[in-house]
Amino acid sequence: MIRELNDLPDAEVAVLNILWDRGPATIRQLADELYPNGNEAHYATVQKLLDRLEGKGCVGRDRTGWAHVFSAAVERDEIIGRKLQAVAERLCGGSLTPLVTNLVRSKRLTAKERREIRKLMEELDK
Repeated sequence: MIRELNDLPDAEVAVLNILWDRGPATIRQLADELYPNGNEAHYATVQKLLDRLEGKGCVGRDRTGWAHVFSAAVERDEIIGRKLQAVAERLCGGSLTPLVTNLVRSKRLTAKERREIRKLMEELDK
């Protein structure tokens, strides 16, 4: 499963983003959010994405009701960490320093974001 979490396609991540943001949902609810004017083909696409995510252990399925309800089985931070580490492996020889440095320099951070980063660095130094 470790490799599969690094290889999540954007469409699967889009489904997970909805589940992380709104919580458990049916296929219809997810399809309506992903494809507001969608059709049955879009519904089938979401169903297939959920089947793949379930196979990877990324979503859970509650089968007790008529409409199955899906929920995220992995945390957003886990996926972010794995994807960033994979980028660091490909682009930076595994080092996160160039990746983090570039992200911080390329975007103007708010005062709150800078405080959060400082707090994290202080915690890591302990």
